[in-house]
Amino acid sequence: MTRAAIPPGSLRGLVVDGLVAAAVATLTLVTLPFVGSWQQHPGRPHLGVSVVGLVLLAAVATTLRRRWPVPAMLVAAAATSLYLVLGYPYGPVFGFLVLTVYMVARLAPLGGAAAWCVLALALLAVHLLTGASIGLAGLVPATAWVAVPFSVGAARRAVAGAAVREREAADQRLVDAERLRLSQEVHDVVGHGLAAIQLQADIALHVHQTQPEQAQEALRRISRASGAALDELRAVLAAVHPEGGGSTAPTPGLAQVDSLVDRVRLTGVEVTLQTTGTPSPLPAAADVAAYRVLQEALTNVVKHSPHPAARVSIEHLREAVQLTVTNQALAAGETVGMGISGMRRRVLAVGGVLHAGPDRDRGTYTVRARFPRAPKEDL
Repeated sequence: MTRAAIPPGSLRGLVVDGLVAAAVATLTLVTLPFVGSWQQHPGRPHLGVSVVGLVLLAAVATTLRRRWPVPAMLVAAAATSLYLVLGYPYGPVFGFLVLTVYMVARLAPLGGAAAWCVLALALLAVHLLTGASIGLAGLVPATAWVAVPFSVGAARRAVAGAAVREREAADQRLVDAERLRLSQEVHDVVGHGLAAIQLQADIALHVHQTQPEQAQEALRRISRASGAALDELRAVLAAVHPEGGGSTAPTPGLAQVDSLVDRVRLTGVEVTLQTTGTPSPLPAAADVAAYRVLQEALTNVVKHSPHPAARVSIEHLREAVQLTVTNQALAAGETVGMGISGMRRRVLAVGGVLHAGPDRDRGTYTVRARFPRAPKEDL
């Protein structure tokens, strides 16, 4: 159920509604003699106690239309109908009915609102059965006084409901995007660390009896890999919950490439790093994305490559940084999982271009990403 812009229980809403009702009441009473003369009601042009009482009753009901829309409408309809039954002329008195019917259409459940408005129309139509009225010919204009504000209120309700749904959808899209970003960060950090830990754990299990020194070295590498992964994970979680205390871990970026490559080498993967051009800063988002893409590409080499070796090339160009990771292709062919799709999302988010796929002639698999120095630059 949608609501009007002013909350039903607010003092501001009550004051505004009261001022509007008072204006309609004043207009009704002030114009009554003139409207009566114009409509040829010479017997009822004066302000009597009955007409003042009915107008004030309708005004009070209209003032409370936001808090109790249906009762307010029925009271306004009954007061207006009695006003007409007593022989007073048509005029601004219908404003009370218009305002209350509109609010019923805005606030009450739509099916129930329509039924209550039919009842209000029936109350209003009572005066058509009296001798002082214009007869059943007046049913059409009487219906319009109910149908038109109801239609406007229902339309406004639909527009407001659509706006609310759009805001909710936009909020949900933001939540989903943040959830995806966080899951990708955790995947990259934890996946890289666990791949290194698993490889060293396998080595330790294999040689712990025959080569205890090598097993101890593998355990030390496990300790370092897990510590580095925990530091990065804390940095990710600190960004999500900054009130919980910041992390001292540096923000991932191409400045930490040497440390990343050294950690991968400790897993037994032979990594060749080549850097060309003059390094200059990337935008922060692109710098993090470049690091994560390189991290995920090397993690895939650790987990999947049949030959533990990779060539990493970083080209610092004037308008962009191009990152290339090449390794032996998988024997079973290419598979696109969360890692590749995550890399593609990261690169596209900063306006870059990603290619990831096998070169069947050479038997290699290449990940190539281009990161613009200007955000969202078309390459």
